[in-house]
Parts: sequence; C-alpha cells; structure tokens
Amino acid sequence: MCWGGAVFMSGWIVRCVASYSLANLDLYIAQTVLVLAGPPIYSAAEYNVLGRLMHYLPMHASLNPNRVLYFFIYLGAAVESLTAAGATRLSAAKGDNSKVRSGSTLIASAVVLQAGVEALFMAMVALLHYRCARANMLTSNVRNVCLMLYGTSTLVLLRCIFRAVENFTLVDVLTSSTCDGMCKAILRHEWYLYAFEAAPMVLYTFWLNIMHPGRLLPQQRNTFLDYDKVERVGPGWTDRRSQWMTFVDPYDLYGIMRGRPAHEEFWLRPDDWPIVADGTWVQEMVTNETIAVKQANRNEPTIS
Repeated sequence: MCWGGAVFMSGWIVRCVASYSLANLDLYIAQTVLVLAGPPIYSAAEYNVLGRLMHYLPMHASLNPNRVLYFFIYLGAAVESLTAAGATRLSAAKGDNSKVRSGSTLIASAVVLQAGVEALFMAMVALLHYRCARANMLTSNVRNVCLMLYGTSTLVLLRCIFRAVENFTLVDVLTSSTCDGMCKAILRHEWYLYAFEAAPMVLYTFWLNIMHPGRLLPQQRNTFLDYDKVERVGPGWTDRRSQWMTFVDPYDLYGIMRGRPAHEEFWLRPDDWPIVADGTWVQEMVTNETIAVKQANRNEPTIS
C-alpha cells in the first residue's frame, strides 16, 4: 500500500503542477500514467491480507495461501500494462482522434479487467467467509478482516466503474462526434474525477489503516485457528508435490479439480501442535482459563 500511495500521490502532485503549465505535454503524460497506475498497486495490499487470512484458516482456503498474492499480482500486471499503454497513447495523441480512441479503449479494457479481478477477489473472500460461518469459526477478528476486504474492494470497484464509463463515453464521443447527456456531465466537470477516483482511494487508505490487519491477524504465518477456535502453531502450508510439479502447476489446479489437493491437512491433527497461550487474536473466544483447562485435560504444551 505504501508504493501504491506514493505512485497515486505523485500523480496528483504532478497534476497540480501541470495545471500551471497546460502546454507541457510531459507533465500531462506523467500525471495521467501515475494517477491511473496507483489503484492497481493499492490492490496488492488487500491481496496480501487475503493470503494471510488463508494461512490463519488453512482448512477453508480455496487456493494455496503462499500463491494468492502472486496469482493476483500476475493479473494486476496485465492491468498495469494495459493502463500504461493506454495512458501513454492517450496523452501523446496530440489531437489524433485514432490515437485518442485506441488509448481510451485500452484504458477502458484495463479498468474492466481490474473490475473483474476485484469481483473474483471478493468472491474468494465471500467463499472463505461462508465456510467459516458454516464451520462456526467466524470469530470477531476474522469477521472484521472480511468486512475490511469487502469495503476496500468495493471502493476499488467503484473507481473502476467510473473509469470504464468515462473512457467508453470518450470513445463514443469520438465515434459519433456528439457530446450530450452523460458526456457533458463526466467529461466537462472535474469534480467527478475527485469524487470517484481520488475519494475512494483516500477512503481505502484510511479504512485499511483504521482496521489494520496487523491488529487482527497473527504475525507468524504458521499460526492457525483450529476447529475449536483455539490458536495453534503448525508447520504452515506444506505442498507434498515435487519441486518440478509445483513449478508446472503452482496452484495445484489439477489436484483441486480432482478433489484431492496435494497439500498436507495438518489441521486435522490439532493435538500435534502447541497452543498459543495468550489467545491474543480471539480473546473473547479463547481465554487463558479455557486454554489451561484444555492443557490439563490433554496434557498439551503451549507457547507464548
């Protein structure tokens, strides 16, 4: 999120500077590329949070938690490539309608693709949320992380919808040579840009900092929540396949389609793994007293 914020803020700073030098094409290209490139980088922060949440709840993960960030980053790279190509072509058009049309089409395609990525991301969060609720494992910290991810994704999706409408409207204007209705509202009033581009990303930043995942999830990736809502320290996600197979099929799609994933289901042996004694993340569900009783009954080790 730090990199995304830096890129996005740089774009708006350059935009302010460019407003005093309207004839400077380089400044216009820079602000266009930076403002458009920031939000896809922002999204990487929530992708990382989902990966950590899946580490915490490995039995409900729909994908290898170690691969979640990379999976969405690959999709994000396609978004960034289309965005950069479209913004550069649009900014350098110099009145050439064909370049403006192709640049707008590329940007519109990029934001539609990003909207699709966000929809897929929200579907994965919803699936994890549903599985936790069905297994009676929806503790307050898990619920808050899910709500935070829903909210931030909705903000990014809102921004994508605005950008798609804006660029498809521009393409339509160039095709029909008329500008009325929605065209006049969006293309001739700058406040739409602030309301639907800048504001969602500012709210995104505040939301992710106010409900910071570092206060809701353990720092160690191998800490997981078992079916009794007790935090334990396990071995982490372990793929039993050969290194070659993990390279060919990094997401174990073949195993998922067969219904026999190749990862170790260590959470089915909770007694093999020590309990986290302080119960930091689910304090209202697992108190020290509860853990002490479990220790006495099972003679289990604990770690702090």
